Amino acid sequence: MSIYENKKLLILGGNYETMQLVECANNLGIKTIVTSNIEDEPSKKIAWKAAGVDGMDVPGLIAFANEEKVDGILVGVADTLVPAYCRVCDALKLPCYATQEIVDVFAYKDVFKTTCEEYGIHGIPEYYLDESFKREDLDRIKYPVMVKPVDSSSGKGIVKVESEAELKSAVETALSFSKSKRFIVEQYMDCDDMGIYYTFVDGYCSASCVYDRYACTEQEGVSRVCLGGTYPSKHIDEYYSRMHDNAVRMFRGIGIRNGVLMLSAFYKNGEFYVYDTGFRLQGEAPHLLLKAIHGYDQRRMLIDFAMTGKMGDIDLKAVDDSRYGGKWAATLWLLLKEGTIGKIKGLPGTDDKTVVHIGKRFSEGDVVLHEWIGTERQVLARIYFVCESKEELAEKLKFYQNSVKVTDINGNNMLLKGFDVDKALEIND
Repeated sequence: MSIYENKKLLILGGNYETMQLVECANNLGIKTIVTSNIEDEPSKKIAWKAAGVDGMDVPGLIAFANEEKVDGILVGVADTLVPAYCRVCDALKLPCYATQEIVDVFAYKDVFKTTCEEYGIHGIPEYYLDESFKREDLDRIKYPVMVKPVDSSSGKGIVKVESEAELKSAVETALSFSKSKRFIVEQYMDCDDMGIYYTFVDGYCSASCVYDRYACTEQEGVSRVCLGGTYPSKHIDEYYSRMHDNAVRMFRGIGIRNGVLMLSAFYKNGEFYVYDTGFRLQGEAPHLLLKAIHGYDQRRMLIDFAMTGKMGDIDLKAVDDSRYGGKWAATLWLLLKEGTIGKIKGLPGTDDKTVVHIGKRFSEGDVVLHEWIGTERQVLARIYFVCESKEELAEKLKFYQNSVKVTDINGNNMLLKGFDVDKALEIND
């Protein structure tokens, strides 16, 4: 019997990506309670109990948690709910891996960028602009640029702008997704994209994943959704020599001791430019690869922390290795166009042992809405691979990019193109 049998865990947010956290807690015998103001969210369907309290309604969450007599609280895969998670835990004297000081840094892209610069970590070059659209500010902008809300996630409200004529509309879109009604205008970065995924235990910081990401360029005028990632990054040595120590100093400086955190960065001409962060489990779920390769489960570690204030008994120094002992890993994201799904063919079966997980969001007959284009809501599935060599990984990625077929109810192709595997893995270099 699990030590957590019949304990109650309140999870804020019920989106699809949070389901894995709920499943892990369910398997430990925990009574999971998922709450959000959206009635039919996927994670609610598999929880012990579903509730309708808004994940940002702090007084409502406190009252509900007291009524349910919960033993722990966690935030799901939603950056916007981390501040509420912190405040509710503080009010109820329950373990919380975040503090208000950390939340103040990570809640807004502009504050986060300023903090990074203080520790020698660069952000994307940006242009000053406010809603008055002063001519002197407009004249300094070199297109294309990306207009972003300072406090959104998953690509929501981010617009690529090619000319001044498109700028005002893009700002209006960004502001519509910003609770604080603030936006930034950044240089458009056409270069290598990376993710650095950290695990923290009692103040020790490990860069568990340093990997390359590949984004979709087929869809004009919207945020570039990820097409997949390969692990480890071709720039991993430069990361450790140029950025890692500064990142660890920053995390220590703002007080991070436990939890998991993602930094997203561009790499250009020998320099790293950090552009996003998330102090929570990630929707792209690198933790699945870490579990398959190293055997530890970040979901379980976070659950342990919520229940006990400790991230379990994992010795990160002994088990973590961002080069995976010579193995190679990847995620393959399959992106859908707008429409109604007719047929899905070619997804991996259980016989392929290099496939360690498939996260499938859609089924035949489901509808992909126009407003989901340019966000992670258009992802059909994520496939996770662990292989013994780079060549084997390349073979698997190309095979499934070619074999998976999705058509709409009229027989038209619904899949966007995948990334160039040979170029990504430098197979022919």
